[in-house]
Amino acid sequence: MKNIMDFKARSWLLGFAIAYLLLSTGQAQTGGLNRFNINSPQELKSFFKYSPDRIPFISAHRGGARKGYPENCIATFENTLRHTPAIMEVDPRYTKDSVIVLLHDATLDRTTNGKGKVADYTWAELQKLKLKDTEGNLTEYKIPTLDEALTWAKGKTILILDKKDVPIAVRVKKILEHKAEASAMVMAYNYEEARQSYRLSPDIMMEVFVPNQEKLKEFDKTGVPWENTVAFISHAKANDEALYGLLHQRGVMCMIGSSRIYDKEFVQGKTDVYEEIIKDGADIIEADLAIEAGAGIRNLLPKKSAKSKYFITAGTAKKTL
Repeated sequence: MKNIMDFKARSWLLGFAIAYLLLSTGQAQTGGLNRFNINSPQELKSFFKYSPDRIPFISAHRGGARKGYPENCIATFENTLRHTPAIMEVDPRYTKDSVIVLLHDATLDRTTNGKGKVADYTWAELQKLKLKDTEGNLTEYKIPTLDEALTWAKGKTILILDKKDVPIAVRVKKILEHKAEASAMVMAYNYEEARQSYRLSPDIMMEVFVPNQEKLKEFDKTGVPWENTVAFISHAKANDEALYGLLHQRGVMCMIGSSRIYDKEFVQGKTDVYEEIIKDGADIIEADLAIEAGAGIRNLLPKKSAKSKYFITAGTAKKTL
């Protein structure tokens, strides 16, 4: 999951498009969070199970960073949820003293006011640093631990734990330690990792990479139930249009990443790009521009859906989509 956008390259058109989309869809909310009403591992599996009346939604890549809000930062997660329902892709990484923190890069230079490798610093030393936003501005926010994020996420969202230098077994065990099976899942980079996760806990959901029919058939043979998975297709729409249908037949939701191509197209003025991704067959968009992507698919939300029970809109206690 590379190549987060250089937000310094934004034009005035981006600001106009954001304002228009947020205001026209009623998503520019100042209070409360959009949350997911998911309370058990089985409910999480049901939430992710594909159905024709499914509600498309966003996976905020590194939490949906933007001006004033750094990537992999709990305050950023909350800012994203104030505007759109979203799950959160995050990046766990070890410190020198084996604390797991959230930071994408192996080095500190780009995202903090520190320098050098994360692995060369203890947790206490890292706490003296501050995070930078997408424009390189220093903020008051500090690097969070994975433990803090897992505690925070309960009752709010679902964390997708990327790999970086933390093995899948450790990520699964962290989820189990926090009893977070209903609010966190792991990213499995290959099918052996998927098998390992399932052996450790059949309750854990995982994001697996299924870019074509060959890989789909390969996963069929793993013994891991499809109900434990979300399928990441690619950073571009599927080359094989039948792939969406084959995965949907297995009850699997399909994810497309927009950070490498489509977010840039949005910045350049193609404001319907997110809508097109969903119309092509995807169910989830993993976006750097999470708020804009959420606004961009708002018109595609079904009027009635069995999935609406899992969505609680911002500023309400019970109201669903």
